[in-house]
Amino acid sequence: MTKVTLHYHLLRPLNDDDLTNIANVHSTYGIARVQVAPSLDRITVDYDASRLSKLDVEAVLARHGIPIRTTAQAVA
Repeated sequence: MTKVTLHYHLLRPLNDDDLTNIANVHSTYGIARVQVAPSLDRITVDYDASRLSKLDVEAVLARHGIPIRTTAQAVA
C-alpha cells in the first residue's frame, strides 16, 4: 500500500448532508480516511495510491457531492 495524503479547500462550508456523504466516501475501496477541518472549510483525504489516482479520488468526492476546489479551479 502506498499511502498518499491530499488536502482540499472547499467551495463552501460543509453542511449536515455533506458530512453524511463524506461518511459514505469511506466505503470506496482505496480511500483510507477523510478528515474534515474543524472550520468545515477544508478536508484531508488519505488514500492508497496503488489502487486510486488523484483524479480517481476527486471523482469519488465529486460523485458524493463534496464541494472540493481542485487545482484547475484554483487557477481559473
